[in-house]
Amino acid sequence: MALEHKTNCDDRRTTENASGGVFAGPANSGGRGVAADNGAHLREIIRNYRTIIDRVEDCVGQVDLEGNIVFTNKAGVRIWGFSDESEIIGLNFRQYMDPETADIVYQAYHRVFRTGQPDKITYEVIRRDGSRRVIEDSVAPICADGKHITGFQTVSRDVTERKQKEKELAAHRSRLEAIFRSVKDAIITVDSDMKVIEANMNTEPICGLAPSLMLGKPFSACPGECNRSCSDVLQQTLEKRETVREYRIDCGHQQRLKQQVSVTSSPLLDSDGNFMGAVLVIRDMTLLRNLERELRERNQFQNIIGHSKKMQEIFRLLEDLADLDTTVLITGESGTGKELVARALHYSGLRAFKPFISVNCSALTESLLESELFGHVKGAFTGAIRDRQGRFQAAEEGTILLDEIGDISPLLQLKLLRVLQEKTIERVGESVSRPVNARVIACTNRNLRDKCRSGEFREDLYYRLKVVEIVLPPLRERREDLPLLIEHFRQTFNRRFNKSIAGFSDDVLDRFMDYPWPGNIRELEHVIEHAFILCHADVIAGEHLPPEIRICPEAEEKQAADDIGCAARDRYAKTVDALAKAGGNKAKAARLLGIDRRTLYRRIEKYNASR
Repeated sequence: MALEHKTNCDDRRTTENASGGVFAGPANSGGRGVAADNGAHLREIIRNYRTIIDRVEDCVGQVDLEGNIVFTNKAGVRIWGFSDESEIIGLNFRQYMDPETADIVYQAYHRVFRTGQPDKITYEVIRRDGSRRVIEDSVAPICADGKHITGFQTVSRDVTERKQKEKELAAHRSRLEAIFRSVKDAIITVDSDMKVIEANMNTEPICGLAPSLMLGKPFSACPGECNRSCSDVLQQTLEKRETVREYRIDCGHQQRLKQQVSVTSSPLLDSDGNFMGAVLVIRDMTLLRNLERELRERNQFQNIIGHSKKMQEIFRLLEDLADLDTTVLITGESGTGKELVARALHYSGLRAFKPFISVNCSALTESLLESELFGHVKGAFTGAIRDRQGRFQAAEEGTILLDEIGDISPLLQLKLLRVLQEKTIERVGESVSRPVNARVIACTNRNLRDKCRSGEFREDLYYRLKVVEIVLPPLRERREDLPLLIEHFRQTFNRRFNKSIAGFSDDVLDRFMDYPWPGNIRELEHVIEHAFILCHADVIAGEHLPPEIRICPEAEEKQAADDIGCAARDRYAKTVDALAKAGGNKAKAARLLGIDRRTLYRRIEKYNASR
């Protein structure tokens, strides 16, 4: 390459054998016959080496100091687009590349010449047909006498497709990064060990976490001031490899009070569909939540349905209580949905991915209920053959629902009071106090205040339970919710029974609206289920209803009253019309009505029609 000076190579020497040459044959004192044999043997070795080199897919070649190709294998012929190697021997490097590229290649080869160290360079060549390819050269100096560089050994590889893919990948990554930056949501990706792979810039304004402080760290260990509820959502996706969609969380962030976010966690898959981790998308819903509360009545909260004023107030109260550990007392008649409200409190709060344990306190005797709640040790009583965990321990970090709390005995009331006060339990047959961390929700259809007055329920426990009370209205006090509930159960039972019932007749809907529903929503559900079993048409009619709904005294009385009211209004209208036609003459008006004057006078007195 017209290099201006020469540099010594490493002072390495090739060890020769006893006959004085690298490729010499066995030692022999003979004359020309032996020399001829050695020459033939050497040519055979060269042919073998050439065959091997020609089979190499990469170009193996040599370049002199002027940049002329002095040797190449068949791969080089293919790369440069020639048909035979004789056409490429003597070709100068400036003949198959642009001048700018040639200058860059010259500098690279000159660096190898100057330092004597191998190097790599990637450049573009122009083939014989004018097409362009990208070549990657591995260049090493050639030292003919072991000291002075006389040329360069090259191994060239066509990397055009690879570079194109790298360019496309870089462009694709650039587009993704632009999208990543422009999205207003926080996006965090983690691997299967929950270590953060990547996070966009919006993670900082939403979560208060700088992406640079998160990369490579376990998600739960990233510095932050929130309650880390997102970790539970991510863990759910990593364990079950399922998507968790739009799960709302109150962040509890110390610097962002009352911030609520919507979290979606999805499996992260590679191009072959293999599971790699999870993607977490966090959307700030604080403003939307506030607007919802101020501008729109919701028809549903979790699985609770209703748009009546009382239910809207309950929805707002549930929102305020969801992320608190406050003990809640839920009261209401049987069938009003007390357990549904308890579950809504649990699954809309910070403990949603922890256990929800329900205990029916009225279904067990005192001794069995104590063991059920607190657990027991082996030998505590007859039949206790092993240690057993209680429901409070099973609900650790979650929620325990004490259903029908008004039916527990005075002894259990005392023990439960201690649990609420000290947050500890003692298993039956053991005197060791064990800490518990479970939110307590209690339900009852009894009037606990009356039970306190009669001495059946401890007043101190009552006030411990009644930190916040949610009073569920009976269905008869929220009749405007009936259409929503009826439609909900219609869809539910259509799916369950694989039917396509379109709706209910007007007569059935009227009966539903008039019926007092002493069993509340539970009774409504069972009535509709009964109708679905009997109905084989598209519309549920009165004949499909249970007898107590078809023959309802309250409804019949109301209908009779309505009939009487309609007849009275009709008589009133006819009386006024007759008086108007008679010009106020009562005798003439009586004749028009076909009644005597005394009857007309009674009607006038009753309706005050003379006005």
